[in-house]
Order: sequence, then C-alpha cells, then structure tokens
Amino acid sequence: MTEAAAPSPSLKELASASFRVGCLGFGGPAGQIALMHRVFVEEKRWIGEAEYLHALNYCMLLPGPEAQQLATYAGWRLRSVTGGVIAGLLFVLPGALIVFALTWLYAAWGTLPVVAALFYGVKAAVIGFILEALVKVGRRALKGPQDIALAAAAFLGLFLFQMPFPLVIGLAAAIGLIRSLSQPRPATAALPIPAEKASAARALKAAASWGALWFAPLIAAMVMLGPDHVLTKVGVFFSKLAVLTFGGAYTVLAYLQQQAVEAEGWLTAPQMIDGLGLAETTPGPLVLVNQFVGFMAGWQTEGGGLWLAAAAALMASWCTFAPSFVWIFAGAPFSEGLRRSRAAAGILQAITAAVFGIIAKVAAVFGMAVLFRGAINTPLPWGSHLSLPDLTQPDLLAMVIAAGAAIALIRYKVNIVLVVLGCALAGLLSLWM
Repeated sequence: MTEAAAPSPSLKELASASFRVGCLGFGGPAGQIALMHRVFVEEKRWIGEAEYLHALNYCMLLPGPEAQQLATYAGWRLRSVTGGVIAGLLFVLPGALIVFALTWLYAAWGTLPVVAALFYGVKAAVIGFILEALVKVGRRALKGPQDIALAAAAFLGLFLFQMPFPLVIGLAAAIGLIRSLSQPRPATAALPIPAEKASAARALKAAASWGALWFAPLIAAMVMLGPDHVLTKVGVFFSKLAVLTFGGAYTVLAYLQQQAVEAEGWLTAPQMIDGLGLAETTPGPLVLVNQFVGFMAGWQTEGGGLWLAAAAALMASWCTFAPSFVWIFAGAPFSEGLRRSRAAAGILQAITAAVFGIIAKVAAVFGMAVLFRGAINTPLPWGSHLSLPDLTQPDLLAMVIAAGAAIALIRYKVNIVLVVLGCALAGLLSLWM
C-alpha cells in the first residue's frame, strides 16, 4: 500500500487545488477522475493510491454524479466536513457559471440562423458522444450472456414498452441482488483507518442535517408557490432524479427525455441535445445539463423569463448536487463495509449492465431526432404509440458529422472540445443546403 507522504493541506490549499480541478475538468467523468488523481495523489500527495481507489469504488455505488462525489469524498477525507463542502462546491461552480451564461445566450439568441447552424453541428456531435459512451460502458458492463440479456431488457422496457425509468432501475437492482446470492464476497485490500469512525448516530445526524438543506428550497417553493408551479415541479423532479440515476450522466438523459421532454414539455428533444452539447464543452460534470433543462423550463413556461429561468436553473442544480453531500457525509465512514458486500457488488454489476441498454435507448431516441427530418407515429398493441424515423427523409449532413465525431472520439481519441468545435463549424454548411 502506498501512503500519502505529504501532510494534510490547509483549507486554503484545498480550495486552491479544488478550484483548479473545477476549471480544468473537461472530458466528462473519466477525464475529471483522472485529473483529480493527478492533483490529489500524484502532485500534492495528500491522498494515497489505495485510499483514492477505495473512494472511487464507493462513489460508483452511489446515484448521481460520481466525479463530484469523489471530489467531496477527497475533501472530507482531508479536512472533514468543511473540506468536503469546499471540494464538492468548487468542483461544480466554475462549470455551472459558464453553462448558465451559455444557456442564457442560447435561449435569447439560439434561433438566429448562424447560431442555429452551429448548434446543428453540435447536435450531430452529441450522437458521437453517446456512441462513445456505449463503447466504454459495453467494455466494462457486458461480461456475459446474463448481462447482455439484462441490457437488452432495459432497452426494450424503456423504448418499446415505455416503462418508467425508476422501475427499470429497480428491477435491475432486484435481479442483481438475487444473482449476488451465489457469488463470492468481493476481495478488498487493506485500507487505512477511515478519517471518521463509523457511527449510526453520527450518520443519522449528517443525513438529517444535510437532507434538510437539500429539501429546504423545494419546501419553500411548495409553500410559497404551490405544488403546480414550475419551480416546485423542477425541484421535485430533480430530487427524484438524484436518487434514481445510477451509471453516470447518460442515464440521466433517459429519464430527462422521458419526463422533462415528453411528460412535462419543458423543452424539446433537440433543445436537450443542445444542452448536452454545452455541457460537453465546458468544465465540470456532464450532469450540468440538468441546469440547462431547469433554465429552459423556467424560460419557456407561460409568464416566465430570465428571473424564473435563473431560479429554476438554481433549483435544478441544487437538487442535483446537494444529495451528494448526504451520501458522502452520512455514508463514507461505512463505505468499507459496502465494498465487502456481495449484495452491493451484485446490484452495481446489474445496474451497470442495464445502463448499457438505457444509453442505447438514448442513442436511438436522439439519433432519430437528429439524423432524420421526419418521424412516423406507430400505434402499439397495448395502446401507446412509438415514434420511428421516416427513412425517406434522412439528414445526410448530420449523418456525416455524427459519423466523423464518433470516429474521432472512439478511434483517434481526439479531445472533446476540438470535436465539438469542428462539428459546430461543419454545421455552418447547413446554411447553404
């Protein structure tokens, strides 16, 4: 085991390093996790290799943005709760401010022909991002016929049978729990004594206090504005999302598309793809697309505008990231026990397999919206309708841009920002087509 050689940092040193991570954290969760490893483990030597991997494994068991949770865990490990708050907030804040500014510009001027053409290219690039995510998830998730069957069932449940997203996740977790009964206990290397001794009383106190902070804005909105106001609905929706989205940001998109687009009508599928493109090209967690959705919900609601959009964006962001403080501060002292749990390992593996099917569903829905100019509503025997692409109306330019983005990302590992910029410029060709 490699121990951290340097003493724990001061709060000022931790804040400086965390702000640096927040400003440079491009490339999605994988890039951000690698960046934190370089800063906290290799450069500063504040955290040992085994501690970092242990923290990462624990965060991957949690719902929500694992990279932000890892930053919070690292801060908690180094400087207790205050350090966790500093590291977790500074991981998100730079990207959140940038996404807010870009979303405002998009909402105000996104219909201008040149801007629309740039986002046309970004939409096609997003298809490449999702295909890259499918490849990455498939490599670690599909370890046998059972996992493949589970991924296929998740895809069909969402796409064909239009099952609620929470039900799909719940069924996958139940299957994983059942499968775990016949599996050996996961092997775990020896680890340092946790920074804070596990205590049920301390965990309940942390969960209650941080849970109260999480729900305070939502309760205030419900009391002052009522349950049917868009601000309350945004808070309720993203609070549910925070506890149901295992497997990273692309699983969030499946639930967003099902609820925010289809059920609530806060924005259209093409607009949500634009939001994902903005989140891809800015630092911070990819799940900042939630902030974009919240902003558009406030902006486009009747009687809305900038102030309501800003409040809804803030509500969406708070309800997305505040739960991470609950999971870390209440659960981190118990995390070693979770790592040794057969049930936790089995549930994680099953949900990871289902995530492949969930991302495939996202790829299908977004692909139809971007790569074809029309859709056909097909009735299903059980009474609902399935939207399928009109194969007679392909968008050839979008297909070329999407294919180029996928090849650049998967085959040549080109920087994400460069891919987005290149695809946005290629989208200008649509002005002459």
